[in-house]
Amino acid sequence: MSISSKGVPSPEHRPAHSAHVIPLHGDAGTRGGWKWMAGAIGVTLALAIGSGVLVYSTLRVRFQRDINRIVFNRNWELLDDVSRKAGTVTDSLQTMLATEPDSTATKPYIVVSIEDRRLWYKLGDTTLYTTQVAVGSGKTLVQKQGSRQEFKFDTPRGRLVVQSKEMDPVWVPPDWHYVEQAKKKGLGIMALDRKKAIPVGDGTLIQVDGNDVVRKQPDGIEVPLEAKEGHEITAGGNIIVPPYGTNQRKYKGTLGGHRLNMGDGYALHGTDEPLSIGKAVSHGCVRLRNEDIAYLYSVVPVGTAVFIY
Repeated sequence: MSISSKGVPSPEHRPAHSAHVIPLHGDAGTRGGWKWMAGAIGVTLALAIGSGVLVYSTLRVRFQRDINRIVFNRNWELLDDVSRKAGTVTDSLQTMLATEPDSTATKPYIVVSIEDRRLWYKLGDTTLYTTQVAVGSGKTLVQKQGSRQEFKFDTPRGRLVVQSKEMDPVWVPPDWHYVEQAKKKGLGIMALDRKKAIPVGDGTLIQVDGNDVVRKQPDGIEVPLEAKEGHEITAGGNIIVPPYGTNQRKYKGTLGGHRLNMGDGYALHGTDEPLSIGKAVSHGCVRLRNEDIAYLYSVVPVGTAVFIY
């Protein structure tokens, strides 16, 4: 081995290191290895994502199942705890739980599931009666004529109470009923004032006399008009909206034979459309078959708690 003048081995005599160098680019085998590795990573990621979605879906189903069991078994403290952990506690839910008395073990109560469209009448853990119901459609009706108004047809959620009971209830149609009927029939809307008459093209007048909406003939004879759901009073291309308190704004039979009032216009009641039961088609009330509401009317006392979720 030759030595340079500085005592450093010359390049040609320096010992070679026995290291294996892996080229970054080169033969086809190396490229195939990289492709295989990338494919394996992709499959692993896909499996991980799929597993995550499956776990989330499973947990969600289990959570809903547990909530249902808790509600039916009156375990309100556990419901509050589970809801807090899941981040689903709302002011309305907290209020409902806070105001719930510890009497459901000794007093019957009603549970209504909007999603299942089903009602349970329960005492403690025991189901005394259950049946299908119809609930709010969730639709929004917009009145564009005159001042714009929106009507949302939802069944309210939370804790309500049976405030009163009625046999042969009479339905007093709200304003939205006439908006809905006018929209279906392509008509306008005209409100009838008690002190003003609406002239009709045949020389008669539509006006209020006492508690009736009448058609007054040119000779002074007055004929009370008939009105029922789907057959409202019309004149000049408009649906006539009778004033509150008139007989023409009172519909009999629409709500079946019985009604349990829960306040703010909401109720459990019968129907003249039995095929609607089991569907989301009502304007917010909980609708039952006439035989079902007749039974509940006979056994449910005023003051009964109603939990709608």
